[in-house]
Amino acid sequence: MLELEKDGNLHIVTMNNNENRVCPEWQDKMLDVLDTLESDCGAGTAMVMIGQEKFFSNGLNLEVLSKLDQDGWVQFGEKMNEIHRRMLMLPYPTVAAVNGHAFAGGAFLALSCDYRIMREDRGWICISEVDAGVKLPDPMIDILRGKLPPPTVRDAVLTGKRYAADEAIAAGFADGKASADNLLATAKELATNLATKEPGIFKSIKQTYFGPIAKGLA
Repeated sequence: MLELEKDGNLHIVTMNNNENRVCPEWQDKMLDVLDTLESDCGAGTAMVMIGQEKFFSNGLNLEVLSKLDQDGWVQFGEKMNEIHRRMLMLPYPTVAAVNGHAFAGGAFLALSCDYRIMREDRGWICISEVDAGVKLPDPMIDILRGKLPPPTVRDAVLTGKRYAADEAIAAGFADGKASADNLLATAKELATNLATKEPGIFKSIKQTYFGPIAKGLA
């Protein structure tokens, strides 16, 4: 479901469960991963998150979530907020290597990283809640407003537009693109270059910049 490995100073988080849909079990594993990411943050550290095959993450596992009672839904929402908050506030560079489709909750996972590199020939990033009939909580809107230009936020949430790599770059969803074979290497290169910044200052600036979003998720 989630695999964490270390490549030099790089943490590589791989989502390896087909569509990588988010459910309570996934949340618990991600929280364990975040414990490790937060405990290993020396100079030169960075993180890359990637999926497998044609999916980065296809959002929430509604089949599993439909079986939750009200308390279960409350707990799920609280854990999801905690995951996004902790990802936003990791004290070193984070890059999403968007290897395939990143819909709804999957798009928010990518947006919770500092930068996004998309596969150039396949996959969309999309805020699809308007078509799925799912409400967008205020903290998720705050993530969009903090990460994307206002016209992109408007179009993304009101139309559910699907952005391939070139459109995503133009709209501010992505920061670059690469072939499937070079995607991970490109993301790792970006993360490694960012990790050369003075770590204390990088952490301070990042936490100040994303602090208001994180506060809304607390």
